[in-house]
Amino acid sequence: MTYTFAAPWVFVLLPLPLVVFWFAPPHKEKVQATRIPFFRHIAAATGLEPKTGSSILGRTWLQSIIATLVWVLLVTALARPERLADPIVVEKSARDVVLALDISGSMDQRDFTSEDGTHKQRLAAVKDVLRDFIAARQGDRMALIIFGTRAFVQAPFTEDLNSLNGFLDQTEVGMAGPNTALGDAIGLGIRLFDSSEVDQRLMIVLSDGADTSSRMTPVNASAIAADKNVVIYTIGVGDPNATGEDRVDLQALQDIAQTTGGQYFFADDEAALTQTYQQIDEQNPRVVETQSYRPRESLTHIPLLIVIAVILFSSAGFHIAQHQRSVR
Repeated sequence: MTYTFAAPWVFVLLPLPLVVFWFAPPHKEKVQATRIPFFRHIAAATGLEPKTGSSILGRTWLQSIIATLVWVLLVTALARPERLADPIVVEKSARDVVLALDISGSMDQRDFTSEDGTHKQRLAAVKDVLRDFIAARQGDRMALIIFGTRAFVQAPFTEDLNSLNGFLDQTEVGMAGPNTALGDAIGLGIRLFDSSEVDQRLMIVLSDGADTSSRMTPVNASAIAADKNVVIYTIGVGDPNATGEDRVDLQALQDIAQTTGGQYFFADDEAALTQTYQQIDEQNPRVVETQSYRPRESLTHIPLLIVIAVILFSSAGFHIAQHQRSVR
């Protein structure tokens, strides 16, 4: 624990009473004396010795000490004493990441070879790899967009990556329609970044088909992303030699990445997809802003309570002394 003052400059007020005393001495006023008969008899009865000149009420040494103590405590309270706790370090994400995942009908194909040699559904393989990738991004804020015929926000920006994996688990093929709206997915990601307060913005787009249902072409979407400093990494999965909507448009994915300063990857099995995400992770390591603060507890009430106690006790002592004099 450390003790400090929020306004230490207030202590310059400590010599103020002395300054007032030196430059503004007590006011003196001459008044007519009151003459009363039998003055000497009254003085003798009270035990007082008549003197000439002015009469100035003075303070005892105890009263002076109490007045000085009260003034010091009041100035101390004005300086706002505080108790500082140990520093607390908070790591805040310095980069936002959007994952855009194609869940069109073609993602139901079971042509992905897993590490044990068995064939898996494309979306199931992508989910398995993405879970590890998301878990390794602790410290980043991430959002999940899914797209088919239309693009939707499955999970907004969050630092709770466990919940993000939960939303990923709930994603199924065909939820957003059978077609591929690649350009709309990028446009939706750009809209998500509009609410972001960080400068580093990364979008990872995974698709296995050609754009067939977007209202915004991928070329226009990527140009807007580049203007807004959004870097897009694209990953192509599926069969580039297929026909129709089942053919992955590798050239479009390459153009998107090149336009935004990102990078293009192609993965035809689970091992290649894992390696792809590892490369993205290496090229974009975790970035955080470290902030620290120390909790402050105000102690202003302590000198004020002491002032009240001193005034109460001194007043009580004064009345007791007066009573004793009157009894004598």
